[in-house]
Amino acid sequence: MAIDMRQFHQTFFEESLEGLAGMETELLRLEQAADGDGHETLAADPEILNTIFRAAHSIKGGSSTFGFTEVAAFAHVLESRLDSLRDGRSQPDRRVVGLLLLSVDCLRSLIIAARTGKETNLNAIEAVRLQLERLESDAPVATAKEKKQSSSEATKTTRWNVRFHPQARMFHTGNDPLRILRELGDLGELKVTADTTGLPSWEHMNPEDCYLSWNIELTGNTTREAIAEVFNWVMDDCRLDISQQPAAGTVLSSRTIAEAVASMDTNAGTLRVNVPKVDALINTVGELVITQTMLSQLASNFSFDNISRLFAGIEQLERNTRELQESVMRIRMLPLSFAFNRLPRLVHDMSQKLDKKVELVISGEQTEIDKTVIDRLIDPLLHLVRNSLDHGIEPPAVRSAAGKPLTGTIELKAYQKSGNVIIEIRDDGRGLHHDRIFAKAVERGLIPADAKLTSDEIAELIFLPGFSTAEVVSDISGRGVGMDVVRNNIHSLGGNVEITSRAGQGTCFIVRLPLTLAILDGLSVQVGTHTYILPLVSIIESVRIRPEQVSRPAGGGELFGLRKEYLPLLRLCDLFGVAPRSADLTQGLLVIVETDGKKAGLYVDDLLGQQQVVIKSLETHYRKVDGISAATILGDGTVAMILDVAGLIRMAHAGATRPAETPSGRMPGVTTHTGVNAPVIN
Repeated sequence: MAIDMRQFHQTFFEESLEGLAGMETELLRLEQAADGDGHETLAADPEILNTIFRAAHSIKGGSSTFGFTEVAAFAHVLESRLDSLRDGRSQPDRRVVGLLLLSVDCLRSLIIAARTGKETNLNAIEAVRLQLERLESDAPVATAKEKKQSSSEATKTTRWNVRFHPQARMFHTGNDPLRILRELGDLGELKVTADTTGLPSWEHMNPEDCYLSWNIELTGNTTREAIAEVFNWVMDDCRLDISQQPAAGTVLSSRTIAEAVASMDTNAGTLRVNVPKVDALINTVGELVITQTMLSQLASNFSFDNISRLFAGIEQLERNTRELQESVMRIRMLPLSFAFNRLPRLVHDMSQKLDKKVELVISGEQTEIDKTVIDRLIDPLLHLVRNSLDHGIEPPAVRSAAGKPLTGTIELKAYQKSGNVIIEIRDDGRGLHHDRIFAKAVERGLIPADAKLTSDEIAELIFLPGFSTAEVVSDISGRGVGMDVVRNNIHSLGGNVEITSRAGQGTCFIVRLPLTLAILDGLSVQVGTHTYILPLVSIIESVRIRPEQVSRPAGGGELFGLRKEYLPLLRLCDLFGVAPRSADLTQGLLVIVETDGKKAGLYVDDLLGQQQVVIKSLETHYRKVDGISAATILGDGTVAMILDVAGLIRMAHAGATRPAETPSGRMPGVTTHTGVNAPVIN
C-alpha cells in the first residue's frame, strides 16, 4: 500500500520556514561579527556556519523527498556555497552575506509558492542562483594562484559599486575626498552621486567637518585590490564598501524577492503547543470527566439527603471548567518572539538602504500573548520600527555633529503590567520636530492656524489620516498612509498606542494590548434595566457620592472631587440613552476607572458582581459604537455590552453628556455634546 506523502507536506512547510528564520538570524549574527577595522572580511564563527548549513541541508533533503524539485535545486546550490565557507575554501564578506540573505528570501518564496500554489518570480530567483554559482570564484582569496586569477580578471571590463562614507574628521587629517575621487577616475569611467542626507542645518554646520558621502559606479579594467589601494590613506577615517556588479541580465533588486514574499499568505493557520501544556489539558479533562460521572450518579438516584453532595459537585464542576478554560487559553498563548524575529532583517535591510548604522536591541521577547493578537500585531510593529529608522535615527554624520555615537539604537521591549502586555519601541534619534509637525498639519488643513496645542497634543497629530512631514515620496515614507492605520489596527485589538518624544534625544511609542481577545475578567454594572461589563483591569475603586463632591464649572461637564483630585464624571445613563433607576447621584455608585494615565468616574446604579465573559465582536454583527468595545452573552441568555474604558475616558475629558436622540428599541450610538445641561443632584 503506497503512503500518501501529502499528509506530511504541512509539517515540511512549517519546519522549513522555521529553518529559514533561523538561517536569517544566524546570517545577521555573522554580519555583526565584522572586524572593526573598516575592512569587509567577517569573523566567521564555525558554529554559526554549521547551523546555517544544517538548515539548508534539511530543506534540500525534505524538498527532494516530497518532490519539490525547484526548492531542492536552489537549496542544493546554496548548500554547496555554504559548504565552501565551512571548510575554508572561501571567506564570507558583506557582499557574500548579503547574497546569502537574498538566497534565504528566494527559498522562502519558493516554499510559500509550493504550499499555496501561487506563482513567484522565477526569473529573479534564477538570477540569484547564478550569482551563487559564481560566488566561489569571485570570493576574496589569499593564495598566489588565486591572486593571479584576480589579476587576469583585470583584462575584462568590470563594473564596481563603491560606497565612500568619510568620517566627520576627514578634513582634520589633511585628506581631500575630491582628490581621492579624481585618482579613482584614473582606473576607469566614473559615475559619482553625492549623498547630502548628512548635511545639518546651517546654524549647526561646522566648516571643518565632512558631511557628504559618495556612491560611485566604476567601469573599467581594474580589480578590487586596485580600488582599495586608492583609499589606503583614509581607510581608518571612512566606511568603505566595494562590491562587484553582476553581469548584465542577472541584476536583482532585494525588494523584488521581499515584495514577492510579502504579497503571499504566510499564515499556516496552525499552532504548535508544548507537551506540558497538552498534559495539563488532558489532566483537567480527566478531572472534568470524574466530576461529570459523579453528578450523573447523583442525578439518577437523587434525594434531598444528597443536596450537599450536589452543591459540592457543582462547585467542583465550576473549578474544573475554569481550569479547562485557563489550560485552553495557555495553549493559545505564544511568545512575542514570533513577531519580534521579523524585525532584525527589516532593520538590517533598511539601514543599508538609508546608509545608517543602527543596532536593534530586543528584550522581553518571551512575554506571552494570544496568537490572534500576534498575527494582527506584526504589521503595526513593522511600521513603527520602520518609522523610527526612517524619521528617528539620524545619518552618521549628523549624529557625530550632535555628539552622539555613529550607531543609532532602536530598543524593542515587552513586559506584562496590570493584565496587559506593554510593548515599547524606543529610539535615540532626533525626536519629533513639534513646530514642523504643527506647520504641516496647518498646511494640510488638519487643524486651524490659531489652534493652541500642547507638545503632547502636537505629537498626537502624526496619527491623523493623511499626515506626513516627508518632503520626498519614496517606497519607505512620505505617502501620508501609515500611522493612522497603525493606531486603528491597535485599537481593533482592544489596545492603544501613545507617543512621547524629546527633541534631540529620541522618541518612544508605547503599545498596550490585552493578553487575549477571547476571555475578559469584568465587573457587571447595572444602569437602569441594562447590564454592562467593565474590564476589571481598568477599575481602581467604587465610591458613594456626596453632593459636596460634585461641581460643574461654567460651560463644562460635571467634576467629582476625590482626595484633592478632580475627575470628569460621566453618567452612563445619559450617554447611552437609558432611563436611570434614580436621577439622584447619591442613590448610585461612581466607578473610578483609569487607562493611559487618565482617570474618570462612571456613574452607575449598582454593581452586580465580578465574572468572566466571552468577548463577541460588535462590529461583525452590528456596527461600531463609541464607548463600547464588544458584546457578550450572559448566563441567562441576554446580551450585555462590554464598555470601552479608553473611549469613555476620552469622552469624559471632552465633556460628553448626552447622546443624540435614537429610535426606541434600537442600540444608540454616542454623540459628543459640550455644554448641555446634565441632571443635577436633587
